[in-house]
Amino acid sequence: MANFEYTAVTKDGKSVSGSVDSSTKEALIETLHKQGLRPLVVKQKTSRGSINIGKPKVKLRDLVMFTRQLSTMVSAGVPLTRSLATLQEQTDNKYFKTVIGGITKDVEGGITIGDAMAKYPNVFSEVYVNMVRAGEAGGILDEILKRLASQVEQEASMRKKIKSAMTYPVVIGGIAVIAFFGLMIFVMPKMGKIIKDLGGPDAKLPVYSQFLLDLSGYMQKYAVFIFIALGLIIFFTRRYIKTPNGKLKFHYLLLKTPILKDILIKIAVARFARTFASLMSAGVSVLDALQVTGGAIGNKVLEKELINASKDVKNGKPLSEPMSQSKYFPPIVGQMLAVGEETGQIDTILVKIADFYEEEVATTIDGLSSIIEPVMIIVIGAMVGVIAASVMGPISSLSKNIGG
Repeated sequence: MANFEYTAVTKDGKSVSGSVDSSTKEALIETLHKQGLRPLVVKQKTSRGSINIGKPKVKLRDLVMFTRQLSTMVSAGVPLTRSLATLQEQTDNKYFKTVIGGITKDVEGGITIGDAMAKYPNVFSEVYVNMVRAGEAGGILDEILKRLASQVEQEASMRKKIKSAMTYPVVIGGIAVIAFFGLMIFVMPKMGKIIKDLGGPDAKLPVYSQFLLDLSGYMQKYAVFIFIALGLIIFFTRRYIKTPNGKLKFHYLLLKTPILKDILIKIAVARFARTFASLMSAGVSVLDALQVTGGAIGNKVLEKELINASKDVKNGKPLSEPMSQSKYFPPIVGQMLAVGEETGQIDTILVKIADFYEEEVATTIDGLSSIIEPVMIIVIGAMVGVIAASVMGPISSLSKNIGG
């Protein structure tokens, strides 16, 4: 038996959550349905001592293609089971082929496609599953799948830009760290020996040269322990960040970091706007949409703000009011939501917000990329220059003294 946390909605629209033991996630979902609850989020608790083994993944490109093709076939009147069987045959990804096969069998057995997809959380996100469920309930599954395909494409495009922008500084930073340790552990000791041979054990060196030589000796002597300590710090830090409290604090710290804060908020706003718009257009209630969207934006601090906003909405306030008072969401979000509430076009307004902020993210990342490259070169050049000056300066000075 495993322990699961769940969030569900009652027939009256009230949100309930809890933690129960169940043999499988699917069994718990079935139990919740029997109790008259509609599950929104079902997650298995991971014990602190457990180690998560990575599961096979499906590329976003494959997911987009699957979603678009399924939408086309459903809108053309092809039976759902036949559509899934056809897509299973066309898929090259072996794992995805197995997943589609499992979904097909479940649908043939009478399970809804949304519940069948929920069995594979590493392939279909909570937002994806809930939108499919909403599409089934409203009889607009083909339209929902089209929107989902566009949303997944937008998400993939944003991730690609962020990954591309971060690749260069990460690679250069890694090379700089390796070069620093290499110089300090292997090169500096030899240079220190040359300086001592030239000037003798009592030779006086500049403060910065002596500091680097002492640091080099310390690192050479305790190199193994330093690497072990760094490894342990990284391991336990990552482990702590995976805990609910650690993740909240880490996300809070990120939102306090200059430059990074603006990028993260823009990304979160774009995700919130596009996901919330898609759910609203699918007929999902505001409370349910906020619950699902909160877990999709990728930041626990902002998710907490959305949860608080949902409480205000539940008490009768319009969504624009708590969003306007948010500490992190830009004021324009609340103002645009107010316009959407007045005109009855919240989903249309939110799509425009998403487009705007996705463009802002792309522009900001492109600007940072052009700045990061010269900055990294200057930093590495300065580091090598300091080490070179600390070594070559004393050697040159001692050589002149010997020559004189």
